[in-house]
Amino acid sequence: MLVYHTSDVMLTAPDTVHSRRNLDIGKGFYTTRLKEQAVKYGERFLVLGKDAYLHTFEYAPCLSMRIKIFDSYDEEWLRFVCSCRKGGTEYGQFDIIEGGVANDKVYRTVDFFMAGIYTLEQALQQLVYHKPNHQICFITQNAIDVCLRLSDCRKINI
Repeated sequence: MLVYHTSDVMLTAPDTVHSRRNLDIGKGFYTTRLKEQAVKYGERFLVLGKDAYLHTFEYAPCLSMRIKIFDSYDEEWLRFVCSCRKGGTEYGQFDIIEGGVANDKVYRTVDFFMAGIYTLEQALQQLVYHKPNHQICFITQNAIDVCLRLSDCRKINI
């Protein structure tokens, strides 16, 4: 399957070293199956006057990897994302995590839940209205090395 990653630099060998902490599903190398989503993400670099590169990878899941898949915006997903955003390290028990993105619309609900404005029930009631976007986070370098192969890299232009 093809997955996409957008960056302000051209990558030859992705790694987990340069990833940021406290993201949706942990520290790792983020990709998506949704090309349009990756291109849209690249626009943030262009707005800042930077270059944007769309990387296309061949992703072949390996059964020996510890893979976690969140199929929906449910309680398990919400608690996991909140923990990761607070600096939790539960993500470290997996090699690859796949699930929904806490994008602009969903992030408000996550933020309100984390701040105590929404109860768990209120947050889940809000999340039920949103169809998950998509992300795959490669947590370990081994997962990147074994499962991903760069097939193309193109500069994004608007």
